[in-house]
Amino acid sequence: MNEQHTDEEHKHDDNGASHEQEDVQVQEETADSTSAFTESSEDARLDELAKQADENHQRFLRVQADFDNFRRRTLKEKEELGQYASMKLIGQLLPVVDNFGRAIEAAKSGGDVESFAKGVDMIFRQLEQVLEQEGLKAMETVGVPFNPDIHQAIMQVESEEHEEGIVVEEVQKGYMLKDKVLRPAMVKVSG
Repeated sequence: MNEQHTDEEHKHDDNGASHEQEDVQVQEETADSTSAFTESSEDARLDELAKQADENHQRFLRVQADFDNFRRRTLKEKEELGQYASMKLIGQLLPVVDNFGRAIEAAKSGGDVESFAKGVDMIFRQLEQVLEQEGLKAMETVGVPFNPDIHQAIMQVESEEHEEGIVVEEVQKGYMLKDKVLRPAMVKVSG
């Protein structure tokens, strides 16, 4: 019976060892398949990331090209705007030029001096209207305190009717274009 028991133990030990070998072999196969699955999964993930990176790069290049086109187009529009900015004003001044031409022709034909003077005065008022519509305004200077931002003093004079620092006389008109000084007025200031 001892021998039988030993043989059974031996068979059991042999079976245990073969089961252990099978378990190790199954674990190795599982690890290999898991490893292969993980590698193919990583490869797929890397391929996906590479594809996304390429798409993002292509999108970046398109946006950069669009921006370059936009920049070129706006520079061209800005140049054209600067070149033709005075077009509206010139169009408004053409009737004034036409009227001056008519006045000169009337003067050459020996017309009446008084009617010529009236015509020129009307043309001058027409010109002032056009300029006022564009925001040009003549400065009122006589009798106001001297302001170096809008006045250019060319002389200081003694005045009994004005106190010191008051504009007494305007030598050349000053003009404002909307809110900016276009040309300061040349004035004489009381001293």
